[in-house]
Amino acid sequence: MVKSIMIQGAGSNVGKSMIVAGLCRAFSSRGLKVLPFKPQNMSNNASVTSDGGEIGRAQAMQALACGVKPRIDMNPVLLKPESEVGAQVIVQGQRLTTVKARDYAKLKPTLMPRVMESFNRLADDADLIIIEGAGSPAETNLRDGDIANMGFAEAANVPVILVGDIDRGGVIAQLVGTHTILPASDLLRIKGFMINKFRGDVTLFDGGLSDIIKHTNWLSIGVLPWFLDAVYLPAEDASDIKPKSMGSGFKIVVPKLSRIANFDDLDPLSADPNISVEIISAGLPLPMDADLILLPGTKSTIGDLKFFRKQGWDIDLAAYIRAGGQVLGICGGYQMLGKEIIDSEGIEGTAGKYEGLGHLDVITEMLPEKQLALVSGVDIESGAYVEGYEIHIGQTNGDDCNRHWLNINGNSSGAGSPDGKIQGCYIHGLFSSDEFRKEYLERVGANIAKTEYSVKVENTLDALANHMEKHCDLDKILKIATER
Repeated sequence: MVKSIMIQGAGSNVGKSMIVAGLCRAFSSRGLKVLPFKPQNMSNNASVTSDGGEIGRAQAMQALACGVKPRIDMNPVLLKPESEVGAQVIVQGQRLTTVKARDYAKLKPTLMPRVMESFNRLADDADLIIIEGAGSPAETNLRDGDIANMGFAEAANVPVILVGDIDRGGVIAQLVGTHTILPASDLLRIKGFMINKFRGDVTLFDGGLSDIIKHTNWLSIGVLPWFLDAVYLPAEDASDIKPKSMGSGFKIVVPKLSRIANFDDLDPLSADPNISVEIISAGLPLPMDADLILLPGTKSTIGDLKFFRKQGWDIDLAAYIRAGGQVLGICGGYQMLGKEIIDSEGIEGTAGKYEGLGHLDVITEMLPEKQLALVSGVDIESGAYVEGYEIHIGQTNGDDCNRHWLNINGNSSGAGSPDGKIQGCYIHGLFSSDEFRKEYLERVGANIAKTEYSVKVENTLDALANHMEKHCDLDKILKIATER
């Protein structure tokens, strides 16, 4: 029978995704068949699976840590925010509906059977399932109908390890406070706790561990020092993207859209020491000294087109292009670069036609059916192999599509301006292909280092597993894991 353990947080962003990935790699390295699972995720950073759906990008990374292909059952419910009050609901890889937060509270209890169906399918194919919670069980106002934390733990009868984030301060209060407010039935499921993101000499926290144990009677699993190489693993949330420069040299500027999506496109670029990736936050101008401006994907193309103009970035971009600058748009960024976006059915809000930025002679028509596909092909100019995925609504056509620059799955793909300075495409993940990344960036003027991105990620996951083995008692975790 499969063993299972659930990692929950005493707060949001305590590092659950990274810890689960580390445990997945560590236990896989011990010879166990391990699979990741997250009942409910909220993220616009999604990944396309081999079985034709989409899941949170963190679960795809955890699958990689296990050495298996990602599949829809690893994240049966994915919420993709489209506005401040509403989100698209993806169930077992496919769009179910779009709802406001209040309406989702009524919907989510009905999704538990689908969640358990996915979990049980994984259980039939694993020695160990490592489950990631969402947010924190301390949000007791969300307990009724919960499918993400203790509600799922109860339904699946799995034990819980609670993680606290010491970097933010108040970690003793995080854990002891959670113990204080949880109902007795939920407390019984918590078998131990872990401290994450410690800086300095861990023995200095011995007294803190004793205080937590005294107030909770929970077992200490370990204190994890800060894992510096976490920057080489894909971030899950847009809130993790900060205005920053990684590396020096060729300067890629990325406006941080309000609904930025699939921003792991930036990770292979940031990993190159000769590339500077600068994320520009709202209210700041796009710098004119950029070597390339990259317009990223977005969950709401029309909404972010308005957001882009509100920042004055449309003026900045036009001036940059007049000065001979180079621009690449990916997915939603590609759609924004066109002349017009037609949304006759109101898929992204109010039905109508919307003027694009006008830098590519293309028009996008929003269509109800979402395109989800793993793709591969070649860069036409260099012949370099490229692979990635498509995840979008909308179909783009126009004269600049005749200047396509990719051949994907045997079909022409992408569009380019007559001078070749402005290009767009729908392919996410294309920069993960080492040969293509080198050819494309050198074509636009970069002198890049020889970086094998996939090897770097694999090495980082190995280092993370060693980090977990060194600082946590994995034997205790395996002993706690319940056989179902």
